[in-house]
Amino acid sequence: MINFEFIRLAWEAVRSHKLRSALTLLGMVIGVFSIIVAVTAVKVIESSATSAVESFGSTTFTIERADAFSSSGVRVRGRQPLTYDQMQELAERAVLPAAVSVAMGGWHVEARYSDKKTEDVAMFIGTNEHFLGNNGFEMSRGRFLTEQDVHLSRPVTVIGHDLADELFPTVSPIGKDVILGSDRFQVAGVLDEKGEMFGQNLDMIALVPVTRMIMLYGGANWDVEIKVRAADLRVLDATMEEAIGVMRVIRRVKPGEDNNFEIVSNEGIVSEITNFTGAIATGGAAIGLITLLAAGIGIMNIMLVSVTERTREIGVRKAVGARRRDILRQFLYEAMFLCQIGGIVGILLGAGGGNLVGFFAKTPFVFPWIWAFGAVAGVTAIALVFGVYPAYKAAGLDPIEALRHE
Repeated sequence: MINFEFIRLAWEAVRSHKLRSALTLLGMVIGVFSIIVAVTAVKVIESSATSAVESFGSTTFTIERADAFSSSGVRVRGRQPLTYDQMQELAERAVLPAAVSVAMGGWHVEARYSDKKTEDVAMFIGTNEHFLGNNGFEMSRGRFLTEQDVHLSRPVTVIGHDLADELFPTVSPIGKDVILGSDRFQVAGVLDEKGEMFGQNLDMIALVPVTRMIMLYGGANWDVEIKVRAADLRVLDATMEEAIGVMRVIRRVKPGEDNNFEIVSNEGIVSEITNFTGAIATGGAAIGLITLLAAGIGIMNIMLVSVTERTREIGVRKAVGARRRDILRQFLYEAMFLCQIGGIVGILLGAGGGNLVGFFAKTPFVFPWIWAFGAVAGVTAIALVFGVYPAYKAAGLDPIEALRHE
């Protein structure tokens, strides 16, 4: 049963020593803030990255020479690159894939139109007609690259939303010629807005037929990224197994040997992101916990000082009938007040600070409810653990000796 008189007395004790109370709960605020800001920022990053990956489609997977999301880079240094010809052979031999696309290049170039040029460099990618569906992009205006564009190596391009806005703020870009690097391309279409992924602006891209890129730069043996889309989720695993089998034949992998390429599914990327961000969140929480323990020791110290200062008050209360448990509860309530106030302030500041990352990344507001409730429970436990000794010391004072205290 909660005794609201004890709560009132505890609150008055905290208010009567504002500076001391503020300094006491400062450590608690910093500890809770450290936990919540770390967890919130990590959740924002995780949410942003996961949403970006999932936007590329749940039925697609990527074939790469090396997995960019693993630490196996040393093991795959000797692998031969995946080439455009291998992608074509996969598309011809595999039966289950709904579409197979390629991405070549990916370097950054300056884009120019008339007297305008981009402030930020554009990502220059050679691809085929299936890139749009395999990567979750949509068209805003015009058309995408066609099979004929790729077959005839036409000098056409499809540009990103931001790139179109920078070069063509007042006119339609469709049919206009742009200079990408040092080569001229005609704009066939504009992609719909996509956003960022891992710090890369996906709206500052220029897609051209992969064959045109090979013609201009001689990239027939360059390393490419192959993306495969299954017809639906029910045949995703079967499509992946078929692609592995066909690629082993194409790349002459002997029976019993490991693949000399990597298969990366969007689900696998999300799992890697979750594991990575989870480790960061745990580390941040551990640092915050250490700070909370230090704050708890500070609270014990301040409460002991408070007991000494209020010895005569305790004697008066006992003389008029206050029991040991009444004094004990009052001091425990004071410790809990300090910790709860510090915890709430720390949670609010931490959530706000963590979401600053989301503000710049343009992601929705995130609040770590579970961690917040855990922080409240944690500071309550700290109040009880570090406040119990001062409370027992106060409750155990002899009333006569306490009344004589000056």
